[in-house]
Amino acid sequence: MKHNSWREFIEFEAGKPYFRQLIRAVDMAREKAEIYPAREDMFSCFVVCPLDKTKVVAIGQDPYHGPGQAHGMSFSVRPGVKIPPSLRNIYKELKSDLDINPPKDGYLEKWAKEGVLLVNTSWSVERGKPSSHANLGWMEFSENLLEFLNDFERPLVFILWGAHAQKVGSIITNPKHLKIISAHPSPFSANRGFFGSKPFSRTNDFLGEQGQRPINWQL
Repeated sequence: MKHNSWREFIEFEAGKPYFRQLIRAVDMAREKAEIYPAREDMFSCFVVCPLDKTKVVAIGQDPYHGPGQAHGMSFSVRPGVKIPPSLRNIYKELKSDLDINPPKDGYLEKWAKEGVLLVNTSWSVERGKPSSHANLGWMEFSENLLEFLNDFERPLVFILWGAHAQKVGSIITNPKHLKIISAHPSPFSANRGFFGSKPFSRTNDFLGEQGQRPINWQL
């Protein structure tokens, strides 16, 4: 199915029984516990990075599960929120790869506006309980998203950080796209292949080869 905008894609998914059931389950969970991100922020990555501007899809696992952290873009936190350990490691790799100094905050909106779609395989989570919404149906949504992007005419870069991202990323089979696969940047796994993976320079090398403007990774 071809879509010309994220709105078209989401409206198409929203018409399916699994999606209605999924959103109902998340809404019911909100009545009993703190769920992140807020309902109005759940799909903010699509708002900031329109489909026609998307060049890179960076895939994580869960939204952050601490108060005030998740706002609908994977790995990002708003200004004033302490930078989480995974993002600190992303900044370390950015410095090592492109010699870009880490910014003072963890707000990645500028990357999104450059064309980096920041998504997770789960799109909601209960406070303090990682992977708590992994079985609600988000995987089907994420797989459908990647299936749609697999058929995208313009070559894209998929940055798959960690096992969950790699599992859903197996849907990307179109040879025109580039997959960059490594360990998750979390402190538990970053030393097992995330550091030294050079995702930022590899992304820009590929985009340049395709005649596309590279991403300005400076925040």
